[in-house]
Amino acid sequence: MKFLTHILIAIILFTVETISAQKHNVTATVINATSDAGSIKYALYTKENFRKEPVQAKEAKIKEGKSTVVFKNIPAGEYAIICFHDANNNNRMDFEPSGMPLEDYGASNNSLSRFGPPRYEEARFLVTDKDVSFEIKF
Repeated sequence: MKFLTHILIAIILFTVETISAQKHNVTATVINATSDAGSIKYALYTKENFRKEPVQAKEAKIKEGKSTVVFKNIPAGEYAIICFHDANNNNRMDFEPSGMPLEDYGASNNSLSRFGPPRYEEARFLVTDKDVSFEIKF
């Protein structure tokens, strides 16, 4: 009986480790770009690196106001996405001298503060046991 119990525990532990070690895809789609000029730049962050060096960065063309990227092999955890429309293809977000953005931007959960940059607490989401998809509005 003890042997059977040990085997059952080993199977359960192996299954839990396998599930937690699985990696998933996170798909982000901007659905309302104001033009097809340029591209959309996307960045996937954790809380520790938010608005610094992203876990993954992607770029996608825009077609009929939509743009989609897939962040692949993402381990379970908590993340946030920020993206912006690089309309002039200069590889950076442009701002007015007053600090107001000149290019559209968005974040996961469509959670943008009225003033200031996106905040992690509002944009965060979980990757658990399945792929995740978002529609982001500028």
